[in-house]
Amino acid sequence: MNKKGSIVIIEDDTGDQVILSEIFEELNYANPLIFFEDSEEALKYLEITEDEPFLVLSDINMPRLNGMELREKIHNNEDLRRKSIPYLFFTTSAEQQHVIDAYSRSIQGFFVKSNSYEKTKKIIVKIVEYWQECESPHYIKNAQ
Repeated sequence: MNKKGSIVIIEDDTGDQVILSEIFEELNYANPLIFFEDSEEALKYLEITEDEPFLVLSDINMPRLNGMELREKIHNNEDLRRKSIPYLFFTTSAEQQHVIDAYSRSIQGFFVKSNSYEKTKKIIVKIVEYWQECESPHYIKNAQ
């Protein structure tokens, strides 16, 4: 996990994109944000980019390729799996089956979007600060 890498946000709702942009700008994290409205475009980016993202925040309900299907494709791609990019769902619903399905695909977190700007901001702070403190095999190995 590259703690200085970009934060990839896969979200097709432009209103949610604006809110997340404002929150990240207010929090002043150094990680650049990269938004995708389409999961297939996000997958192509992750497969070909030299960038090693810090983390991926993904909605579940996406057109063409939903978040669960995207997670499965990423998890089954050995090159992407080796990058140890935390993949978290940030979505509007927390149906029990969605949560079960997510964790069965080795998701690293499942968060429900809040209608409150301040609560959403608190969630983002917790996510980013947790992963900033977390170590990953890829970067520990390279540090030695």
